[in-house]
Amino acid sequence: MSPTPEQPERWPADDFVSTEELVRRLGITPIASVDQLAQDNPFDSDEEYQELLADVYVSRRSCIS
Repeated sequence: MSPTPEQPERWPADDFVSTEELVRRLGITPIASVDQLAQDNPFDSDEEYQELLADVYVSRRSCIS
């Protein structure tokens, strides 16, 4: 099985790898503009959006008590 962005190569747990080296190995590049992060509709469905709102509501209310 070849590595993918979702499943990168496994590195030994006892080896320290610097952030710069991880960036190089994963082929990460800087974004040119924050506009690259924007999406017209980040949710796949209205149900997914409603689930997020419900989760946020519950998590905010749990901090009150």
